[in-house]
Amino acid sequence: MRRESTENSAEGEPLVGDGVTPGIVRVGDTVRRPRRPFTATVQSYLAHLQASGFTDAPTPLGFDDHDREVLSFVPGEVPREPLPAAVRGPEVLVALAHLIRRLHDASWGWSPPADAVWFSMPGRSGAPQPPIDGPPELVTHRDYCPGNVVFRDGVPTALIDFDLAAPTTRLYDIANAMYWWVPLWDPRDRPAGFRDLDAVERVAVFADAYGMTGDQRSRLIPLVRRMVARFHRTARAAAEVDPVFRRLWDEGVNVRMPRAEAWVDSEAPRLSAAVERPPSGS
Repeated sequence: MRRESTENSAEGEPLVGDGVTPGIVRVGDTVRRPRRPFTATVQSYLAHLQASGFTDAPTPLGFDDHDREVLSFVPGEVPREPLPAAVRGPEVLVALAHLIRRLHDASWGWSPPADAVWFSMPGRSGAPQPPIDGPPELVTHRDYCPGNVVFRDGVPTALIDFDLAAPTTRLYDIANAMYWWVPLWDPRDRPAGFRDLDAVERVAVFADAYGMTGDQRSRLIPLVRRMVARFHRTARAAAEVDPVFRRLWDEGVNVRMPRAEAWVDSEAPRLSAAVERPPSGS
């Protein structure tokens, strides 16, 4: 598990992630990223998190002389896809659930600026799609892919890359994290070290660790089904207009997404039964 980089250059040390956002470099204890339409909004959100005592995210530091966003560098290790077997343990799910719960609690009550701008996937015109889980409750991360989770001592301890942060619900954010880390994929598409794990049980472990309410538990799996179906549609639309997303589509998303949809649909009764059972020890 490591955050890959290349040799130092005059402009900084390039950081290599999933390739969706080029031009990210490390300069000393800071990270410099290209300014985009939503950057100022995300910096306002990160500033709120810091003021609320949530320090397990980058600190926003404004912009540099090259008009790049400046953030504090978050030390630690970031796993690359496919997930290594070293991060398959239930303790990872528990730590991630606790981290996201703290993020949600710190985010609660923040009102975005009147001129807020949010990320929109290629292939969609105008504002982001309306939420699939009712009216937004809070602004939060919304993208817990492995490259956005920082590990220390073998467990998740911080979050980076808040590009997809936007108004949503706690439940959507929980579902997103489960999608990546259970993961909620057809077993054929899971990392090798995850294929023999009980995905149904892992959903329950995460739900218990987060402290999901009964109402959240009853609504989770129907939301997961809608979320995965939307992931499939938006990935296909982005691939039609954007070369980076076309590469990701051709490298396996085109196979993984329809199979994930089918697997979630077929396993929905078992997933619901597991997540709706009383937490252990209650």
